[in-house]
Amino acid sequence: MNNDIFDVSMQDRVWKQQFFYNAFRALAFNRIDGDYAEFGSWSGSSFWLAHLESRRHGHDARLWAFDSFQGLPPREGERDEHPAWVEGAMTMSLQEFHGICARDGIPVSAYDVVPGFYHDTLDRMSAGDAPVNIALAFIDCDMYSSTKSVLRFLMPRLKHGMIIAFDDYFCWSATQVSGERRAMLEAFGRHERWQLLPYTQFGYHGQSFVVEDKLILGDLAGPHPALP
Repeated sequence: MNNDIFDVSMQDRVWKQQFFYNAFRALAFNRIDGDYAEFGSWSGSSFWLAHLESRRHGHDARLWAFDSFQGLPPREGERDEHPAWVEGAMTMSLQEFHGICARDGIPVSAYDVVPGFYHDTLDRMSAGDAPVNIALAFIDCDMYSSTKSVLRFLMPRLKHGMIIAFDDYFCWSATQVSGERRAMLEAFGRHERWQLLPYTQFGYHGQSFVVEDKLILGDLAGPHPALP
C-alpha cells in the first residue's frame, strides 16, 4: 500500500465513528436510556463522535467527561507499565477541552466535566453521585490503576443493556497484558450478577461489551462467563 494515500488519523476516526454509530443505534433501538460517560478525553475526538452519533439516532444522552486535564498520572506499579504510558503524556487543559467542544458544535448545556485525577474524583464519589444512569461508558484511560478506579465507580451504576467500551483493550506490552483488560477480568470474571457479552471491536486497540444481568438470563447464565 502507498503510505502517501493512507491517512492514519482518518482511518482511526472512521473506526471509532463506526463504533459510536453502531452503539447509539443499538441503544436507541433497544430503548436503553441514560448518559454517556467518558473516562479519558484527550483530543476531544471521542467526545465529539459520541455527541454526533447520539443525536443522529435520537438518543438524548447527556455527556460526561472525566479527565485529569494534566495528562497521564504517575504509574502505581508494574501493571501500569507500557512504553506509551508516560506520566504527563496526552495533556490537554480544561480550557482547551471546552474550546474543542465549542468548535465541534457541542453546546455547554449538553455536557458536564469532572476534572482531576481519579483518586481525587472517582474514588471519592458515592453511588448516588451523578451520573447514576449510564447507557454507554467509554474507558480510554490507558492504565490498569486508572481503569480499576473507573470500574469501581461503574459497579453500582451497572444496568442490563448498557455498553462498556475499552479503548485500549488490546494495548499490551512485552512484559504485561493489557491493563484495561486485566482490570476488566478482575472486575467481571467471576461476578455473581453481571457478565459481559462481547459486542464490537474497533480499530486495532478497542473492544466493547454489552452488560447482561444474570438474574434476567436465568439458567442461561454460566458460572464463569466467557470473556475474550
